[in-house]
Amino acid sequence: MSAGKDPIPPYFNIDPAKSAQRLAEPIDTSRFAKAAAFAARGRQDLAERGYAPDGRKRLRRFSTWEVCRYLIPVAPAHFRRVLLRNPDLPQGTGEGNSKWFTLDEVLRLRDHFATEGAAGREYRPWRPEGLPAKTIAVANFKGGVGKTSTAAHLAMSAALDGYKVLVIDLDSQGSMTSIMGGIVADEWSTAFPLLAKDYALALQEENRVREAAGHAPLPFDETLTEALKLTAQDLIQATHWPNIDLLGAQLNLYWAEFQVPVWRMGLRGWPLWDALSNALNNDGLVDKYDLIILDTPPALGYLTINALAAADILLVPLGASFLEFDSTGRFFDMLYSTFASIEEGENTARRRDGLPEMRFEWDAVRAIVTRFDAAQQTDLANVIQAYFGDFMTTYRQELTAMVGQAGEQVNGIYEADYREFNRETYVRGRETFDRTWAEVKELVLGSWWRDLQVEEAENNVAKGVKSNG
Repeated sequence: MSAGKDPIPPYFNIDPAKSAQRLAEPIDTSRFAKAAAFAARGRQDLAERGYAPDGRKRLRRFSTWEVCRYLIPVAPAHFRRVLLRNPDLPQGTGEGNSKWFTLDEVLRLRDHFATEGAAGREYRPWRPEGLPAKTIAVANFKGGVGKTSTAAHLAMSAALDGYKVLVIDLDSQGSMTSIMGGIVADEWSTAFPLLAKDYALALQEENRVREAAGHAPLPFDETLTEALKLTAQDLIQATHWPNIDLLGAQLNLYWAEFQVPVWRMGLRGWPLWDALSNALNNDGLVDKYDLIILDTPPALGYLTINALAAADILLVPLGASFLEFDSTGRFFDMLYSTFASIEEGENTARRRDGLPEMRFEWDAVRAIVTRFDAAQQTDLANVIQAYFGDFMTTYRQELTAMVGQAGEQVNGIYEADYREFNRETYVRGRETFDRTWAEVKELVLGSWWRDLQVEEAENNVAKGVKSNG
């Protein structure tokens, strides 16, 4: 090539014969199995980098500085005086002022300060007595927008705040399950049996009606029989976080997307969208936990529909790009058409039968900008904010070095030891999710408060009716 000329682009002058020589033999289906096996070994290796030598995840300890800055609103000097005066309280490990505490110990210390500490301080988060847990679904049918990362960090934020959290992984890729250190052998340790049980109960009721009318029963197979023996508690596992439990996922959960429509065809009256919600309520999970967080697959399938129908609050992560904005708008459009269609179909039958109409309703819906780069994306993020309006959270999750490193290690940023970063990097990395949690917590508390006012108003009306009677 003569000097001074631009180089030829790499896609010119490719020799077909040499290209053919570089090709392997044609690929048959068995090659996918080999690739999957290699990936499974690699996935296990990468996932276990944050594990202890015994193959289990452990949650790190938290220093006095972290406890006093992020977990319990008390000055470090006063915190140390309280420990000195109360030797029965957890004293932490370490020497001098450098003490480290497990989250279990922090929760015990919270209880002490809530009883003995200064009035007006929030040592424990608010949860109205007698009201059910709030269920939060994190969903968008665009992949790679930060759904699992957002859901995982919300669960961890809430746990550090003192709430008891259940995480349900509905994505057959199982990324949330990996982050939480879960072990899921097959679909019988996922949400699949809960959907099967709900259908089985509906089928049993239908067969009682058919029997009374003298008709032959609908078939009841072994899968449904086995599902009736299980409860949600049988499927839930503890995690390395003392106040986060997990209902995990693995690849076979995807079969629910094929089985649910088959069941629906067998019994047209089965409200498939209520299956997960029924399990959460009937098995008492809404009373046992404060928050239930649902991580959904990147598709508007039957699992996602169940998650959205069960949710009180819907969070929709998206990046500040045209394609993700466009995709999210289509996601909202599909939500409308899907749930409006269900409402219309159900209410047509209800009006015919003289029953009250149903409708889907959420306490709040918010889109969250994730992986935000202020230097590159501020203008587009402002446009997205303007169009989505009150559907948007105020804060945008910034992509920081700490967030990226935690993702590489299959950990949440709250699981990272701040001594691995400089203090400023750690504080900024935490702030990314602390501020998101603050906005979500405001939605949770506001909706609980609103529910409480409604309940009190209904009780007052009932008392008035009783006294008048």
